[in-house]
Amino acid sequence: MFKKWYNKPRLLKEEIMENTNTPNHLAIILDGNGRWAKRQNKPRTFGHKNGAENVVDIAIHAKKRGIKYLTLYAFSTENWKRPASEVDYLMKLLIKFVEKKIDQLMKEDCKLNFLGDLSAIPGPTRKAVEQALEKTKDNKSLVINIALNYGGRDEIVHAVKQIIAKGYGPEEITEDLIADNLYTAGIPNPDLLIRPGGEIRISNFLIYQIAYSELYFTDVLWPDFDQDELDKALEAFKNRNRRYGALDESD
Repeated sequence: MFKKWYNKPRLLKEEIMENTNTPNHLAIILDGNGRWAKRQNKPRTFGHKNGAENVVDIAIHAKKRGIKYLTLYAFSTENWKRPASEVDYLMKLLIKFVEKKIDQLMKEDCKLNFLGDLSAIPGPTRKAVEQALEKTKDNKSLVINIALNYGGRDEIVHAVKQIIAKGYGPEEITEDLIADNLYTAGIPNPDLLIRPGGEIRISNFLIYQIAYSELYFTDVLWPDFDQDELDKALEAFKNRNRRYGALDESD
């Protein structure tokens, strides 16, 4: 199928507690495309098109800033409730995105990965996803996870089913075991979650993984979220004091 599993690296406590200036893993909720288009008296699809154009620019800048993993919330399990014409456009847009950007991603040594249940995705889109996975599989500079037909609660349900199917008993269930059966298995948890678009909620995105992530909200809509806006978010992250429930000398 389309589930990609990794051997989850075990981090030493001192590595977990280390407060670095740059996030290793950045997650972004791609929000505001429709409102951006509406402000310009354009259809929502115009906003989605421009939002897709912004993805690679932000990814390349993230790589330059030392980020190793970038996870983008592109299409949720709830987005199927949108008009059929808009959903169809988004599925075709992903195909165009892969066809248009794959060479640039290869040049930048970016690996594409997809998180979510892709069984419901239309055949041509799944084919494009498979081709992107295969072509970029050996790239290492930046892993770009695209959350497609993804929901945080659905991911946890899927993980529980996997654990049961593997025959684990209740006494064997641990946080690590759950993490090993999430779509993000083998990928460090996000250090920073950014939500453009003015909404202050996480919308069922990586709800297990962001337990200790720093959150950054901005009114800037995704198509306008440029390199300078990313730098602002990274500067804010640099000034956060990440304690993971512990105390520092000032407390």
